[in-house]
Amino acid sequence: MKINVLIVEDESIVAMDIQQSLIKLGYEVLGVASSGKKAIEFLSKRTKPDVILMDIMIKGDMTGVDVSAHVKEHHQIPVIFLTAYADDQTLEKAKNTEPYGYILKPFKEIDLKTNIEIALHKHKVNSKVKKELDAYATIVSNSENSKPYIFIKNKSRFIKTNVEDLFFVEALKDYVIFHTEKEKYTLHCTMKEIESKLPKENFARVHRSFIVNLDKIHVIEYVNAVVKLETVSKEIPLGASYKQALFKRLNLI
Repeated sequence: MKINVLIVEDESIVAMDIQQSLIKLGYEVLGVASSGKKAIEFLSKRTKPDVILMDIMIKGDMTGVDVSAHVKEHHQIPVIFLTAYADDQTLEKAKNTEPYGYILKPFKEIDLKTNIEIALHKHKVNSKVKKELDAYATIVSNSENSKPYIFIKNKSRFIKTNVEDLFFVEALKDYVIFHTEKEKYTLHCTMKEIESKLPKENFARVHRSFIVNLDKIHVIEYVNAVVKLETVSKEIPLGASYKQALFKRLNLI
């Protein structure tokens, strides 16, 4: 089965060039949208594409970034940005939509093929991880007679872990590591996904790469910007953008 692609590009010559290259590479072009509005209309009425090639600086009321944000929220289709130039502010907004790739204009056919194949693979892995998290890494009990716990996938098993036994969570590239007092468990997912699953009353993000159990905090060194946990030798960095939110949750004197 051929991979279906939607092109969102307002320059007709560029769009035609992309379409011809995709067909030559063996992909199916479902359509070409010359504006963000037309792209959204296409997605709402027709067969969904497997991947979208999106001009980041498309003309009109909606930029490529705006359309990508809509796609992420409503369709969960991988988006690859096409760009000849974008200012820092636009690129920062683009990052927040978590695109699956960037292709610089003028592009080569190998750039299209490589980005599309990687994007599809990454999307497949992310979808699988999301299903696993929804099914197994959810807080399954919050009743008065039982303590909250989560199931953490470890190789071919799902291990029940009481929330109170979890000291901190650490991000390492595309993985997160759950640290209890005696064990470590690694899961292929993002910190954002884990943060949404852990009970907010018990845990706080203190750094882009760390979530800590509030009950386990022993010392906060403000000057050195580190958090120390009970019975844990590792010092947890305290990110500047997380300090105030953390202090508001603690009983400071």
